Amino acid sequence: MGRRFKLVFGISLLFLLLDSCRGSKVGVCYGRNADDIPTPDKVAQLVQLHNIKYVRMYDSNIQVLKAFANTGVELMIGVTNTDLLPFSQFQSNVDTWLKNSILPYYPATKITYITVGAEVTESPGNASALVVPAMQNVVTALKKVGLHKRIKVSSTHSLGVLSRSFPPSAGAFNSSHAFFLKPMLEFLAENQSPFMIDLYPYYAYRDSPNNVSLQYALFESSPEVIDPNTGLIYTNMFDAQIDSIYFALMALNFRTIKIMVTETGWPSKGSPKEKAATPDNAQTYNTNLIRHVINDSGTPAKPGEELDVYIFSLFNENRKPGLESERNWGLFYPDQTSVYNLDFTGKGAGDMITNANITSSNGTTWCIASSKASEMDLQNALDWACGPGNVDCSAIQPSQPCFEPDNLVSHASYAFNSYYEQNGATDVACSFGGTGVKVDKDPSYDNCLYMTAGGVNKTLASNTTAIASTSSSTQNEAFTWISNFILVTSLSFLLIVGNF
Repeated sequence: MGRRFKLVFGISLLFLLLDSCRGSKVGVCYGRNADDIPTPDKVAQLVQLHNIKYVRMYDSNIQVLKAFANTGVELMIGVTNTDLLPFSQFQSNVDTWLKNSILPYYPATKITYITVGAEVTESPGNASALVVPAMQNVVTALKKVGLHKRIKVSSTHSLGVLSRSFPPSAGAFNSSHAFFLKPMLEFLAENQSPFMIDLYPYYAYRDSPNNVSLQYALFESSPEVIDPNTGLIYTNMFDAQIDSIYFALMALNFRTIKIMVTETGWPSKGSPKEKAATPDNAQTYNTNLIRHVINDSGTPAKPGEELDVYIFSLFNENRKPGLESERNWGLFYPDQTSVYNLDFTGKGAGDMITNANITSSNGTTWCIASSKASEMDLQNALDWACGPGNVDCSAIQPSQPCFEPDNLVSHASYAFNSYYEQNGATDVACSFGGTGVKVDKDPSYDNCLYMTAGGVNKTLASNTTAIASTSSSTQNEAFTWISNFILVTSLSFLLIVGNF
């Protein structure tokens, strides 16, 4: 019995350690405060096309839950502020909501987080006192169906929940919120849920440009900021804001609670007074943010600490009130084209793929599918290109010139190239969520002619596919191999120990 216990305990511990090495992740917020954005099913296709694996929504809309079924995308869903009262009053209200609005779609739709209330301290008619009771009722409902360990429950906050955020070591929660913050933090610690925060260095720069440099807000090189109390050096505002929350948590002796950034981003357009709201600055901020997060850089106070981040937002939302910038945080326009190029692998547009900028002697390039991409990603990208992408895919149908060879890489290559050439032959047009590769050799073969920017390429050439793997694929393969090696070695050791 003792041997068996040691073995089971050792295996459980090993899997826990491997899970803890998963690394930071980047998701996108899917706000729907607009009357011109695509339907949920098209949004789900777009998300898959761009290899976005994590999405935050602000309610539990059934059509959205249905659309993301069997996509593998992990969803964070929300209980709105208007639902806090009924959710906090009666357990039966929450049980019914879970039974009717969540369980019919789970686990086909991967729901991993439920946010109960959003920035309640900032909303009119402060409903802070209702948040923790509502959260407790949601956890109770999840426990009844055995999902409390698979779906974490928390609530989101603005940085306004702090009374001080600078220097970071002086970070402190606003005492006026203590009546609900303390029980909330106790809830988070007990349930191993993250403290969720919405951070916007853009606003800090916009509202105080004389005190905050644009470079500091954008993760660009800038004069270092030193915390006089700790001597820690900060090179960007994002880290300083995160650490102010860490210190605020530590001041209340909540050292085990992790932080998750549920909103951050930069607008691409603003009013005349919002001169920093430009596509270039938005691309710079989000690109640098992704690199910073994916590399598990951590912060000066917590180097190497994992930090999950959600970028706001998937689309520009034309019904949002306020200044012009409020309606221009999107990564995509309503027609699903990109507002600017953004690489979710963290390598940047120029480093997305080997051979990305190689051109032929006459400057012609083509876009083909990477053989390293997964079948699911390629299929999603192909479906999008032949659907919302408006590519004429008749040539890859049975008995047509490009049907043979009848495989996914070949068919996707033809569709990718057609979309690429029809949309300006830009890096963005060959992205396809990292599954597209630019090459300088004509992929045309036999009677299958690949289009060029000037129309159809009439040169017949061998079907040479210069496919290159991305560094992220290599890293993922290496991590998988190392994980498996550790697993086998450790299990072998545990089996030996168990025999003594």
